[in-house]
Amino acid sequence: MEHAVWIDQFIRHLEFERRLSPQTAKSYRHDLVALLAFREQSGIGSWGEMDSGHFRAFSASCYRKGLSARSIQRRLSACRTFFRYLIREKHVTRNPVVDVSAPRGKKRLPGNLDADRMARLLDIRGDGAIVDRDRAILELLYSSGLRLSELTDLDCGDVDMHDATVRVSGKGNKDRVIPVGRKALAALQRWNQVRVELAASGEAALFVSNRGTRISPRSVQARVTHWAKRQGIDTKVSPHLFRHSFATHLLESSHDLRAVQELLGHTNISTTQVYTHLDFQHLAQIYDQTHPRARKKSD
Repeated sequence: MEHAVWIDQFIRHLEFERRLSPQTAKSYRHDLVALLAFREQSGIGSWGEMDSGHFRAFSASCYRKGLSARSIQRRLSACRTFFRYLIREKHVTRNPVVDVSAPRGKKRLPGNLDADRMARLLDIRGDGAIVDRDRAILELLYSSGLRLSELTDLDCGDVDMHDATVRVSGKGNKDRVIPVGRKALAALQRWNQVRVELAASGEAALFVSNRGTRISPRSVQARVTHWAKRQGIDTKVSPHLFRHSFATHLLESSHDLRAVQELLGHTNISTTQVYTHLDFQHLAQIYDQTHPRARKKSD
C-alpha cells in the first residue's frame, strides 16, 4: 500500500541516512503506524490530503485513549519529521503538523511535609562543621522558602543577623528581603562560628563544600536526601519540597495570599496558587477581600 511504503522508506532514511539507533527508529515506526490507523479509520485517501484539522483530531483521539501530553507531543513530533521527509521527496507540498500541539498536561504539584514530619526532619543531632552547615541549610530552606539556586548563590553578607533577614536575588535578578526564623537564625549563628573550618581563604559564599568553595545545587540535593533518610522520612525529599511546605504551611495558617506571594518572589498570584492545595477561586477571593488595592470601598 502507498501509505505503508512511505513509512518504510522513511524508517530506512532514519536508519541509514540519519544513523539513528534501531530503538529510535522503532519508536518512530510505532507512532506513524498509529497515525496510519487513524488515517484509514478516517477515510483519508493519501498523505497529501491530511490537514491540520486531521492532526488535531488525531491528537484528541490519542488523548481519549489515555496517552499523556508528553507522549502525544512525541507522536506529533514524529509526524512533523515524517512530513518534512515527504516534502523533501516531493510527495507532499506542505507540512500540516507544524502548528499542531498536544493537549496541555495537568500540572503536577510537588508533595509537602506536614509540620510534624518537617520538625522531625529538622531535628538533626550531631556535631562538626558539616552537620552544622547542613542544619543551617535545611533550617533556612524551610524558614524562608528559598529556591535552591537562591540558597547556593548566597554570600555571607546577604544574611543580616541583627535584623534576622536574608537578601536573595530571585528570577529576573529581582532582589527581595525575607525574614529568617528563630531556629534558622540560631543554626546560621552556629554555622558562622565553624565556617572557617571548611571555607577557603577569601571565599565569599555563605555555604561551602568540604573543598572550601561554594556548595553546588547538586551537593545540597544530596545532603537533603541524606538527612531525609537518616531522620526516617518516608517521602522523597528535595530542596523544592521545603519551599512548597513553607508556602503551604504559611497559607494554611495566615490565609494571607499576598504575603506568601511576596515571600516566594512570585510576580503573579496564579503562580503562587501552584504551590498550594487551595483552588484559585478561593485564593482570588482572599486577595479581593484583603489586598488594599483590591478591596471594594464600603458604601
